[in-house]
Amino acid sequence: MSFSLSAVPTRAARWSATHPWRAIGAWLAFVAIAVALAATVSTNEVEDADYRIGESGRAEALVERAGLDAPPSESVLVRARSGELDPAAGRAATAELADRMRTVPGVADVGDVVPSADGTALLVPVELTSDEIDAAPLLAATAAVQRAHPDLEVAQAGDVTIDEAINERVGEDLHSAEFISLPITLVLMLLAFGALIAAGLPVLLAATSVAATIGISAPISWLVPAESTVLSMIVLIGMAVGVDYSLFYLKRERQERAAGRTTLDAVAIAAETSGHAILVSGGAVIAALAGLFVLSDVTFDSLATGAILVVAVAVLGSITVLPALLVKLGRWADRPRLPLLWRLTRRVPSGTVSGRVLGPVVRHPVVALVVSAAGLLALAVPALGMKTHQASIETLPADIPAVQTLRAITQEFPAEGTAAQVVVTGVSSGAARPALEHLVAAAGGAGFATDGVQVRTSADGDTSVVDLPLPYEEADDRATAAIERLRATLAPDALDRLGPDGSWAVGGGAAESLDRNDLREQRMPWLLGFVLLLTMVMMVLAFRSVLLGLVSTVLNLASVGVAFGLLSIVFQHGVGADLLDFTSPGFVIEWIPIFVLVVLVGLSMDYHVFVLSRIRELVDRGLPARDAVHRGIADTAGVITSAAAVMVSVFAIFATLSMMEMKMMGVGLAAAILIDATVIRLVVLPAVLVLLGERAWPRRARPAAVVPAREAALVS
Repeated sequence: MSFSLSAVPTRAARWSATHPWRAIGAWLAFVAIAVALAATVSTNEVEDADYRIGESGRAEALVERAGLDAPPSESVLVRARSGELDPAAGRAATAELADRMRTVPGVADVGDVVPSADGTALLVPVELTSDEIDAAPLLAATAAVQRAHPDLEVAQAGDVTIDEAINERVGEDLHSAEFISLPITLVLMLLAFGALIAAGLPVLLAATSVAATIGISAPISWLVPAESTVLSMIVLIGMAVGVDYSLFYLKRERQERAAGRTTLDAVAIAAETSGHAILVSGGAVIAALAGLFVLSDVTFDSLATGAILVVAVAVLGSITVLPALLVKLGRWADRPRLPLLWRLTRRVPSGTVSGRVLGPVVRHPVVALVVSAAGLLALAVPALGMKTHQASIETLPADIPAVQTLRAITQEFPAEGTAAQVVVTGVSSGAARPALEHLVAAAGGAGFATDGVQVRTSADGDTSVVDLPLPYEEADDRATAAIERLRATLAPDALDRLGPDGSWAVGGGAAESLDRNDLREQRMPWLLGFVLLLTMVMMVLAFRSVLLGLVSTVLNLASVGVAFGLLSIVFQHGVGADLLDFTSPGFVIEWIPIFVLVVLVGLSMDYHVFVLSRIRELVDRGLPARDAVHRGIADTAGVITSAAAVMVSVFAIFATLSMMEMKMMGVGLAAAILIDATVIRLVVLPAVLVLLGERAWPRRARPAAVVPAREAALVS
């Protein structure tokens, strides 16, 4: 017996529909076992060393191996609230602070007080035993000194307080997004179906898919270590595709029941049509997400693994347990009805509004294509000048007290900010120290702040390190230029004379950012090519049309270009910054374009496959290509609009959150999906397909029955 992948959803749905309790029981057992796995199997998390890349990663590894890495620390800033700092008051406050800090558990040492260059501020360095200690006692000691000296400003920031504050804010943001997005999704589903059970099914399937994936992720993490943000990725992608797939299936099943089919027949037809589209689009989403592995980055490996798992689980649920639930519920799926919404969904036939919009596009495809393409191009052009950089102090919410303090510290004490770290190993300290001191002297004339810089040497004398502060913020182009000059000329001139046994590397925050940016610039064309080529191949195999594969690739590229252009306009150039309540950092955080690329291509392929599947169905039934395009897009526009409305609403919530990464992700995805579901799917796609005509739709070997005349008349 031959086996066809396209028959999988139909066979799975028929089995589930004829054995509903087994299918439902199997799904519940699967979810329960997966959740139990999360409770019994510990998660293998990514370690700090896994993030190291390039020369900066090599430098960090050398420093750690030599025992020269700086211990975690906090810094307390003391300055006058206004005017000049009174020396006596400053000394009294710092002395009291040192006494209090020495009694706090986890404090290893309190260093000497450091005055600022102009004498307006004092800095008290506090060395810690671990970066996992509780920040509350440290902050309590600082607060006590602040109360005792109300005329001074006494504030603290450092490794522990910054990390704790950011983690707390991220948690608050995600909780807020989840709390708001669920009711919004339910409301939009009610608007789409007008009945409570039908509206709840997509949310239920998506939620159980997410729960199952989170459980499976625990043992999978021992193969691919889990990054801290992977759970958010699973929730985000899982809710998106879970709702979309259920929506596609439910809408088609409901249409067939309205046409007089029995529930079993309606489920079978939905499986053969929408179920097949779900299988193809799920494969396209997985293909897009698999592109993240091209980057060879531990963060993206983890995100890709989690997202691929949740998509696969959502597809499985859509073609198994959903048909079973629909068969058992029957017409109860349309209960309880909300009278006003129910009447609205029944009185407005599918495709009524979109059909009128499509009319001019189908009649004048060239004009529609030129105008829409010009608009998309105008939005995409700014992407050519997009600047990316790692998240830095500039991208952190300014209303976090520790962030405010850190910014004040780096302003008063430039040496506490960006720095380059030069590591020499393999030669004795007697040979390395003079070479590094020569480098320090040369760096002083090249823009580095070298006053008070000291060479540190490991206990065995085999490794030496020097830190060269930069008087620029990490995202400043001058910091990047200084690192490049240090690596290209200054360090080689001073250190290459150490002989064949010696080696050196330049690290530090600015160098790490440069290495990551360089690596992603090298890999980004490969990522884009991989995603676009693989999705094109899948479209060609699914629809047996090279032209449709090429069209899909071009439209995906257009969506990505618009998303990147909007990110550049809003965040790099600050357009709309006041509306979204942020200060432009002058760049886009470097992982955001990659994330937006794969998620956008994946989600847009959902809509694309669903639309093309409906058109293919009509073409196979004998409808002329122009009429099939008109009717197919009109028939699916309501479903696409509902699905896109959920995604746009959820991502728009992220745009209102305080963390800059979430704002960028929300704006990029919400705006791009909105344009993709409207301009690209309702204007560009039909215009292109009408111009291609019959060439885009190779006829099947077995031509289907011709569409009845009364049915063909509906498109005229």
